[in-house]
Amino acid sequence: MAENLEILMKENFAYLKDVLGLKHVSAKNAVQTLEKLQSVVAGCVRCRLSQTRTQTVFGSGNPKARIMFVGEGPGDQEDKQGLPFVGRSGQLLTKMIEAMGLKREDVYILNVVKCRPPNNRRPEKDEVASCEGYLFSQIELVNPEVMVALGATAMETLLKNGEKIGNIRGKVLTYRNRKLIVTYHPAYLLRNPPAKKFVWDDLKVVMGELSQKPPKL
Repeated sequence: MAENLEILMKENFAYLKDVLGLKHVSAKNAVQTLEKLQSVVAGCVRCRLSQTRTQTVFGSGNPKARIMFVGEGPGDQEDKQGLPFVGRSGQLLTKMIEAMGLKREDVYILNVVKCRPPNNRRPEKDEVASCEGYLFSQIELVNPEVMVALGATAMETLLKNGEKIGNIRGKVLTYRNRKLIVTYHPAYLLRNPPAKKFVWDDLKVVMGELSQKPPKL
């Protein structure tokens, strides 16, 4: 399965390089390439979600961030503002990031799909497949040291392992030679506040992988 994922990522990245008119992508032109990719995504019509969106939601933050947060998909406020995690879930994510001693502009935040699913439903498999190339390319271009998968959709898209979050959350996993920690989505925490303590434990693992001492709460 890991080999198939490797092939899938390379095929999508090669496709996007062709779309962007690039012969070579390196660390030197990664930020510029990310900006060009964003303009391509803005006009994407690869799946049905493009028919109901207000605008695409590409990603935001430090394009050279050490930490990347991967969510599921845009909600109502994200669709209106064109930015990821700016609604109630986003406000909670911001507090989580600040609890780590960081600011939103220190990290990179994005979603698996770039258009809002109707009624905030979970994106369907073909919709995720249509966006995977964009996601994988963003990961390669930002090149974070540690990734945090927020929720089941992000976990399944990255790992393709059929696991449940409860079985692997907080463990240090690997995604293309990067550290990956899975935890609950902020939207889940809004419905289940007691789970916040588990997420904080997971975020302390993230900080440990970056040799960053957790602040006292």
